[in-house]
Amino acid sequence: MNWANRITLSRLLLTVLFVIALNSSWNYARTAALVIFLIAGLTDFIDGEIARRYGVVTNFGKLMDPLVDKIMVAAAFISLVPLKAVPAWAATTVVARDFLITGLRLMASAKGQVLPAESLGKQKTSWQIVTIIFFLALLSIAELRYTNETSSWWLRAWNDAGPVLVWITVALTIYSGLGYAWRNRELIASNQ
Repeated sequence: MNWANRITLSRLLLTVLFVIALNSSWNYARTAALVIFLIAGLTDFIDGEIARRYGVVTNFGKLMDPLVDKIMVAAAFISLVPLKAVPAWAATTVVARDFLITGLRLMASAKGQVLPAESLGKQKTSWQIVTIIFFLALLSIAELRYTNETSSWWLRAWNDAGPVLVWITVALTIYSGLGYAWRNRELIASNQ
């Protein structure tokens, strides 16, 4: 297994640590969750760079990199639901879309094909990550410097900008998922 694929798999461990931190009650747990999530995001960039730069792009990497990304994002959205950052319906939409795409990729894999990530899917992932980092950063700020002044702007950002980010993310999630399914409709039709 090459280094790019090892880094991809390390993101799974980071995801588990992220979920544990975000759902812990110990001091600075949410700040730790933010740092872990940022490190995991950095590994996503690094594994892709290594694979392209050194010519070690593999079918394993093409399949696992987006799958691990989906696991990380799904875990984050699900973990943000009990914290009242993301509504359950939004997290469900994100996870359902990712199951749909993963199912399509598995069908393609069974036929010896690999469906790589698309540009719109990458933009969707970027918005999902921005949304997650937004809420994690606010949780971290509140944890590190909670005062009445912090509370005022923190709540405004949480209540005003948060829902906008969630709606943009959900809209892109649905649009990219439907587009991906449409572009691969022949694959779906051939499996019926």
